[in-house]
Amino acid sequence: MSKVSAEQLGNEPIGKLLIKQAVPASIGILVMSLNVLVDSIFVGNWIGSIAIAAINVVLPVSFFIGALGMAIGIGGSSIISRALGANDHKKALKTFGNQIALTLLVTVAMVLLGLYYTDSLIPAFGGKGDIFEPAKIYYTIVLYGVPFLALCMMGNTVIRAEGKPKFAMNAMIIPSVGNLLMDYIFIYVFDWGMEGAAWATTIGYVLCFVYVLYFFLSQNSELKLNWGHLGFNGDILKEIGALGFVTLSRQAVVSVIYLLMNNILFNLGGEAMVAVYAIIGRMLMFALFPVFGVTQGFLPIAGFNYGAKKFDRVKESISTAIKYAAILATIVFIGLMIFPAEIAGLFLSSSPDISAKELAMNTFVLEHTPMAMRLVFAATPIIALQLIGAAYFQAIGKAVPALLLTLSRQGFFFIPLILILPNYMGELGVWISFPIADALATLVTGYFLRKEVRKTLSVATHLEKGAQK
Repeated sequence: MSKVSAEQLGNEPIGKLLIKQAVPASIGILVMSLNVLVDSIFVGNWIGSIAIAAINVVLPVSFFIGALGMAIGIGGSSIISRALGANDHKKALKTFGNQIALTLLVTVAMVLLGLYYTDSLIPAFGGKGDIFEPAKIYYTIVLYGVPFLALCMMGNTVIRAEGKPKFAMNAMIIPSVGNLLMDYIFIYVFDWGMEGAAWATTIGYVLCFVYVLYFFLSQNSELKLNWGHLGFNGDILKEIGALGFVTLSRQAVVSVIYLLMNNILFNLGGEAMVAVYAIIGRMLMFALFPVFGVTQGFLPIAGFNYGAKKFDRVKESISTAIKYAAILATIVFIGLMIFPAEIAGLFLSSSPDISAKELAMNTFVLEHTPMAMRLVFAATPIIALQLIGAAYFQAIGKAVPALLLTLSRQGFFFIPLILILPNYMGELGVWISFPIADALATLVTGYFLRKEVRKTLSVATHLEKGAQK
């Protein structure tokens, strides 16, 4: 990290600094989310709603392997941010080298296992009936590109830890634009169907990797590695694992949720109900992009200032991030409550040439998606506290509370709810589980964050001021 970046993270006003960090992160997440969203719209209009359901089946497997890179990236980047804040450049370099070696080792192994168990994994995640064949086609091709995705996700968090949010933003924009361009060429022009959608996604991953590699080889990065940095260090690996396990656990739970949801909804309404969830899932990725951007922008600020023992700035960054994220979440909430039917209609073909089966499926999706979307996003205005609170503990290296708070919403609350409520309330029980889990997780996170701020940060600030006197 350059001296200018260090001075900004440690001294610039928090509000201004958070905007500088969060806006590029939000734009990058927006473009990636739009990529997923528009990709689904292209697939739905040019291939069919069965194809949307097929991609929804594959996503948890490919995203889980890709999330291994993100987990290693976020775990290591927390160490890098604190090391740079403490002027320990040697540790930052060693950590980055270990991140690269670990990402390659783990993701390649997971891809090999994923290819070996293809015919078992796809049905397990809801790829049944008419969904199986297109899901298998998409899965097999995309899996080859997942190691590139993992390296990109890992590298992106390190770029942000260096205080270079604009480059992190570019790393998300370039492959997204490339993917959409390839979608048009492969699906619409060449008429390759599911193969075209899969190759477009894979090429997008490779483009991302090329850009991230360029960044670290150029003069823009301060982290210049040699072969010695790639050798594993037990202490660093342990800390990366502890902090990265938070992110990995969250994605593992997401994959389990996809598995449960696809199977529960298939039993309730067949392929059409899975397609409803596929649209909801895309909106969960897309609609909250500004909130996730604030969370990403908050991480290096909190981590750096905690490492520099500037605890007043840490407290201010927490309150400012929650305030900004809550305002943005409320705006998103209003839009989703007003336009759910219009949003659902974007994903469905309006061509008069579609089959009777496809037409019936589209009608079902249009009838069921608006209510589902309103229920799923009903607690959106309050989720900022839960996201920022869990991210704070991860930023400062407290792995256990970060893990527990991260898992609280989806693991401790949501999964039990969707296993219980649909037995009594059917489809309604599935959708109402989302806001109930959001509310419960926010209450738990708020309690522990308040305790941390009052007892830990306030005491540390007091002791620091006493020492200065």
